[in-house]
Amino acid sequence: MNRALPAVRLRVPTHEDAFVWHRIFDDPDVMEFQGGRAAELSVYEELTARQRRHDAELGFCLWTVLDESGQVIGFTGAQPWERAWGPAGEIEIGWRLAREHWGKGYVTAAARQTLERMRVTGVPGVVAMVDARNSRSIAVTRRLGMRLAETFTTPAARRTGHCYRLDLKVVDAQ
Repeated sequence: MNRALPAVRLRVPTHEDAFVWHRIFDDPDVMEFQGGRAAELSVYEELTARQRRHDAELGFCLWTVLDESGQVIGFTGAQPWERAWGPAGEIEIGWRLAREHWGKGYVTAAARQTLERMRVTGVPGVVAMVDARNSRSIAVTRRLGMRLAETFTTPAARRTGHCYRLDLKVVDAQ
């Protein structure tokens, strides 16, 4: 069944979004694959500031996702992979949504907008690093047309993860 995706809007995160992200991500279900609990508020303040810098310098970031009513429901976007392990030098697409908005198509709609924005910036491809147990995010990667490229073990948590890839090059139709 193909249902219509909800309307979402992406915008550069504001300082105030740090407070909203901190609140809506303070849910063990939301944070199950990111350590189990929300980070301190200061982490979200730094994250939103870094995303504003990414947008200004790179033309993309982890954007704040707004639903049809304009309510902040999470983030979706892309940023350079910043860890010493994994796909160094590549651009990672990612998402995180408040629990009450799961299963409604918001992430897929926002991630598709992200991919279009990434194509415009000229980024040749993106990766998605997903915990192997995260069936919801794996389903999103499939809906986006990404392919499983690699299986890895995270250094700190020693968990199995998947690296999905998607080529964003526009093919000339001549």
